[in-house]
Amino acid sequence: MQPGRIYHGPQLLVDINQQKEQFSNAYLQAITSVAGYSLYKPAVDDDSVDWGIAATGLMGRIRAPRLELQLKSTSRDVLNDNAIRYSLKLKNYNDLRMVDFAVPRILIVVLLPDNLSEWVQQSEEELCMRYCGYWLSLFVMPETRNTSTVTVTMPRNNQFTVAALQSIMQGIGQGVQP
Repeated sequence: MQPGRIYHGPQLLVDINQQKEQFSNAYLQAITSVAGYSLYKPAVDDDSVDWGIAATGLMGRIRAPRLELQLKSTSRDVLNDNAIRYSLKLKNYNDLRMVDFAVPRILIVVLLPDNLSEWVQQSEEELCMRYCGYWLSLFVMPETRNTSTVTVTMPRNNQFTVAALQSIMQGIGQGVQP
């Protein structure tokens, strides 16, 4: 610090959208590591793939099954009693709904509290990340006449949990699309 300058505390160096992205990455990493899978990140996201998840060994019919995903986060009011309604860019929608990919793809949307200070609660006993992620397969979804975005509906029971990820990967190992 320069002499004569007053220190006013830390300044935020990252904008809120970057913080949401980093938080959703941490959420994905936590779920994937507990589920027992590897996580990889493509160098460039030009095909609506932010992350890939890989299993090792034979899981049913397929050796080393993989899953690719587009990861989003929001603190907007998108939740109702039964579903999450998320406005997805048309490019992402089209990239995720195709049927001719070797590796299945899903969309994950991580919901966050509006207030940044509520995203994480910590004590000596636990680290709590609030709220949670939801997943949706857009495999074989219909074409749309929309020109910029498509609102997708994600059932609230599609929480992206350790058990859900393990079930998705076991299905892929059997040759079943999520």
